[in-house]
Amino acid sequence: MTDDGSNSSDTAELQGRRLDGRVVIVTGAGRGLGRAHALELGRQGAAVVVNDLGVALDGRPDANPGTPADDVAAEINAFGGRAIANHDDVADFEAARGMLLSALDAFGRLDAVVNNAGVVRDRMFVNAAEDEWDTVMAVHLKGHFCLARHAAAHWRDVCKRTGEPAEGRIVNTSSGAGLLGSVGQAAYSAAKAGIVGLTLVQAAELARYGVTANAIAPSARTRMTQTVFADAMAAPTGDGAFDAMAPENISPLVAWLCSVESSAVTGRVFAIEGGRITLMDGWQPAATKDFGRRCRSDELAATVAGLVTASPQPLPVYGSR
Repeated sequence: MTDDGSNSSDTAELQGRRLDGRVVIVTGAGRGLGRAHALELGRQGAAVVVNDLGVALDGRPDANPGTPADDVAAEINAFGGRAIANHDDVADFEAARGMLLSALDAFGRLDAVVNNAGVVRDRMFVNAAEDEWDTVMAVHLKGHFCLARHAAAHWRDVCKRTGEPAEGRIVNTSSGAGLLGSVGQAAYSAAKAGIVGLTLVQAAELARYGVTANAIAPSARTRMTQTVFADAMAAPTGDGAFDAMAPENISPLVAWLCSVESSAVTGRVFAIEGGRITLMDGWQPAATKDFGRRCRSDELAATVAGLVTASPQPLPVYGSR
């Protein structure tokens, strides 16, 4: 699919092979957004490690597991790209190191990591269970840590050995739920918010090695969204209509963020839906009252009311209206 949503068998030539020679690991790449990212990266010349456990949406064993990672790797190889399948668990620190070793063994290098794998265990907060919380945190937040941690150490060593910027890229996956919150998704929202914080620290700490870290907050039709937001995610029925919720719409930005061209962009969060890309702005001071001393409790009601009045109203939590 090209940038305008039209199908084409010649996407690589239309968009340019800006990733020739680069090697990228994509987690959760067997279906949905991850699959779209892996295919786009392959079309743009990258060698791709397609990681996927083949589990159900909630992270439990799939009743019909199949081999999604192998299937996507085969698709990339079939159109002349280079790809291997990988079935390591993103939430297992040593297994994540195995992903790095797979890339080095198969392709001799690693240039970018796309952290995409995720699960959902949706529940209203008052009913949330500890094991559900732990599972979501493990796959999303720890999963984003494990692979990127091994990749970052590798790129640091490359930079020190060569004396040149490693040109490593980390592309993390947050969500509107992580930026605004989402009713019924406390664990998911908290994990996705944590990913934004992780991205900011990665960007600040890894810049010295020539490594960038950015995050996307995509809106697209996936297993996670097509059930909860069925109407919004439905594909258009008219011939030739732009499918704004197609996961392929997100992947060109991901591919560009994996490229050398994006070296000046780091610590950023991009919301993307259909053909619209929005650079998100994080927490900043909105209004301040400085007493120059410790404030008294009898001053707080009026002070807080003044701060709230003087500040922009926050956007509503998803599902609260």
